[in-house]
Amino acid sequence: MEADARNAEQVEFWNGPGGRHWIKLQEMWDIVLGPVGMAIFERAAVRPGERVIDIGCGCGGTTIELGQSVGRTGEVLGLDISAPMLARAEERRPKGMPIQFLQADATTHPLSPGHFDLLFSRFGVMFFAEPARAFANLRRGLRPKGRLAFSCFRDSKDNPWMLVPLKAAYEHVPPLPKLGPEDPGPFAFASEERVRRILGDAGFGAIRMEPVDLAFDLAAGRGLDAAVAATLEIGATSRAVDGQPPAVRDAVAASVRKVLAPYQRGPSVPLPAALWIVTAINP
Repeated sequence: MEADARNAEQVEFWNGPGGRHWIKLQEMWDIVLGPVGMAIFERAAVRPGERVIDIGCGCGGTTIELGQSVGRTGEVLGLDISAPMLARAEERRPKGMPIQFLQADATTHPLSPGHFDLLFSRFGVMFFAEPARAFANLRRGLRPKGRLAFSCFRDSKDNPWMLVPLKAAYEHVPPLPKLGPEDPGPFAFASEERVRRILGDAGFGAIRMEPVDLAFDLAAGRGLDAAVAATLEIGATSRAVDGQPPAVRDAVAASVRKVLAPYQRGPSVPLPAALWIVTAINP
């Protein structure tokens, strides 16, 4: 895989601990993020026979859903930089479904000009070191009037699903390095002005950003213990405790359990999540 040198840190993370953690809890997080995929699908209006790129497809859950939507006459290409996550996606790929998985950097990978109808992504676009360049490259693969639809997070303070357990972890471990507002990361696209500028610079038009508020059930219906385990395996809390000794991890788990308990509703532990659903057109 040829990658933009500035994306090297992301390539290393998602081919290392990031990818391993996602694979371990892939089924659970497909459930947690299911409502996000539904929200993007509603705006993307995927039709039978269309050609689609799933950017940052990970373990392939959304790629398979797209394949079901486009049917046997369509085509779906799942792009990701993580070899282990793509290997898991290949294991899940239904026989005969018109989908393909490819390890590639969306910033640099050459696409057939004008070949695709839709660029789709569930939280796969906020990690580009040069986002305008990446989107310009992806747009070249779109036909005229082709569509873009993706989700990204709004401001971190509006996303307790991540901040509540992370603050509990900080009672026991040092804070993660502070990211700048435009550094690659989960909240890199929080600013509406920045996203509009990036997509405009990349050549997109008819840009629309819709704020969507959801609840992420961190337990995926499996109870409080599952919610605690999930936060320690994936996301910012996982990175904060990575490499810590068992005693520290146990202390973090106890604190996370304490702060999540008030959110528990039966077997579910729903916490607020604030998103943008972004759509645009290739003029």
